[in-house]
Amino acid sequence: MGWAGLHELLNYPEQYDVTILARPSKKNQKKLKPLEDRIHVVWGDLVNYDDVLKGVTGADYVLHVGGMVSPQADYYPEKTLRVNVKAAENVVKAVLAQPNRDDIRVVYIGSVAETSDRNEPIHWGRCGDPVFASNFDYYAVSKIAAERIFADSGIRHWVSLRQSGILYPAILKNFDPIMFHVPIRGVLEWATVEDSGRLLERVCRDNVPESFWNRFYNISSGPQYRMTNYDFETRVLKAVSCPRPEKIFNANWFVLKNFHGHYYLDADKLEDILHFRANIPLGDYFKQLGAGLPKIFQMAKIVPPFIIKAALCILAHKKTYGTQYWIRHNDTARISAYYGSLEQWRAIPKWSDWDLSKPADADNAVKIQHGYDETKPLAQLTMEELQAAAAFRGGRLVSDAYSGDPSQPLEWECHNGHRFKASPKLVLEGGHWCPECFSDHWDGFDDVAKHNPFFAQVKK
Repeated sequence: MGWAGLHELLNYPEQYDVTILARPSKKNQKKLKPLEDRIHVVWGDLVNYDDVLKGVTGADYVLHVGGMVSPQADYYPEKTLRVNVKAAENVVKAVLAQPNRDDIRVVYIGSVAETSDRNEPIHWGRCGDPVFASNFDYYAVSKIAAERIFADSGIRHWVSLRQSGILYPAILKNFDPIMFHVPIRGVLEWATVEDSGRLLERVCRDNVPESFWNRFYNISSGPQYRMTNYDFETRVLKAVSCPRPEKIFNANWFVLKNFHGHYYLDADKLEDILHFRANIPLGDYFKQLGAGLPKIFQMAKIVPPFIIKAALCILAHKKTYGTQYWIRHNDTARISAYYGSLEQWRAIPKWSDWDLSKPADADNAVKIQHGYDETKPLAQLTMEELQAAAAFRGGRLVSDAYSGDPSQPLEWECHNGHRFKASPKLVLEGGHWCPECFSDHWDGFDDVAKHNPFFAQVKK
């Protein structure tokens, strides 16, 4: 996304002077050398404040796109948590250190991973739905924490754009054990890398309205980019000249739950403001992806399916992250999180018995309730309404006054007695709640759901 955004910005040299922060790796130096006369590069690291300060100083817009992402985030969870949270802290600190801090626009790229596992019938969602991480998903933990840092930072103009799955050419080459960490009937509303790059340029334009800022938005390339994971796998395999999923995968290689993703009830809000979508038909887009592959991929047409399946079986059994490695070695924690139990894994039907129909459409969506009158601006909510919203989350509002400023930090208490500061905007429009309960304490989520009706809607 960042690379696509950089090239979009460079399409308007008369409008933008671009500074980027990049690690001084050989790969980055080689990649950026052709652009050295068109951009200013600060060689450094997001976890070093002085480097971030150099990049932020003098900026009118700060696009915080960098950090650890999947699949690296899956393999280095502790590093992911450290890098993504520290980067957010450094960016915020650097922006607030500027003399024109109130004029700087800050864009944070969040993630659909922040709203965790949303299998049907709750496969439709929107900003304000409960924010929590799937088990073992430290990437989501880091994105939730970072979003909280930005939203309640005191920065005058910020926005969190929650990115979905990104379609980009190299995704067709991503054969990794985590490809099986998705439920067959799970869903995502995807975004193309080109649309995502355009989004980063559009958000920097002078005509972006003031009302756009200090909000949370979901990113997608539109309704036609809604796919079940089965549909996605089918399209990817066709693009790389491979047989359909039934020919080369066992259905029980795929998990039953504990991923993330849902269709959006509100993604058009972002498009209506920034107009970044190319609206390329989904089938045409996958044809473009396939056409860009090296010719050697077409050789898959002549490879017998059982040989392809044997190679993919190795991935499914790969140590640590292979789903069948968990089964073979009785990794009870992973089996419980992703399948429910060994018995539930054994009960997964063969492909011929699967229901591969489309899940319920938007007209029949189960809409998550947020526990307050959403027709009223947050500034008009009363103390009684805020207290009721807290009670709907199993807690209470401790503060005894509300100024009407949605960004005002208030004190809240969860059902466990943890007290924390958070703005009404973060809680009600962002879907955040107790940072202690909703970090990486996955074993406590079932108990939270017993006391928190808001969370109970999505913790099935």
